[in-house]
Amino acid sequence: MTAPAQLSTRPASLTVAMLLADGRLPSGGHAHSAGLEPALLAGMSTEDVPAYLVGRARTTSLVEAGTAVVARHRLRDGSSGHGLDEVIDHWAARTPSAAQREASRLLGRGVLRLAARLWPDAGAVQACLELTAPPRPVVVGAIAAVTDMDSRDLVRVFVYEDAQTAAAALLKLAPTDPAVPVGWVLAACTAVEEFVDAVAELTDPAGIPAGSAPHSEGWAEAHALTNRRLFRA
Repeated sequence: MTAPAQLSTRPASLTVAMLLADGRLPSGGHAHSAGLEPALLAGMSTEDVPAYLVGRARTTSLVEAGTAVVARHRLRDGSSGHGLDEVIDHWAARTPSAAQREASRLLGRGVLRLAARLWPDAGAVQACLELTAPPRPVVVGAIAAVTDMDSRDLVRVFVYEDAQTAAAALLKLAPTDPAVPVGWVLAACTAVEEFVDAVAELTDPAGIPAGSAPHSEGWAEAHALTNRRLFRA
């Protein structure tokens, strides 16, 4: 089977955002629950899921979004992969759980494989390929740089995709009316809208949000040690 021709035109920013937010994207995201399975296995009640989504949106999602925005800025500025080392260091410092870092790197590998197929000659993609296991937000930031994706769309993608991943996982872990989690996802996205502009304007990795979620980090570490799970993380 021959490979498809390289994209010759630049898709609209909103189109790229919808692509990255689509749970059917073949990048391995379906194997993750955005930390929801570890939380439920640790004893969190399903009644607490809406609050969990908001809390995660204000912490983990903004860390990842800020990392992606800064990576996008650096790669659009002509930085090589070496210029991303500082970004990754700041991301890692804000992601103290080794299990969460590993999950992000695994997701990054899947997204990078897709990016290398769609934009094989793009400098930003090549910069990521030169790195050792770049985390997902750096790879997505590279895609945003290649496609000139709007930084506000980029921030919202991370918040929405994370909340929607958890909501989809909930239907397998604790089945409920599928219409119910939709409202929870919208509430989580709305809860961080006030931060979107500030995060979208980041250029310095030191400014990446540093919201902490100790319970989620601890649950992720415990989850990495169990073999009784539906999702990797």
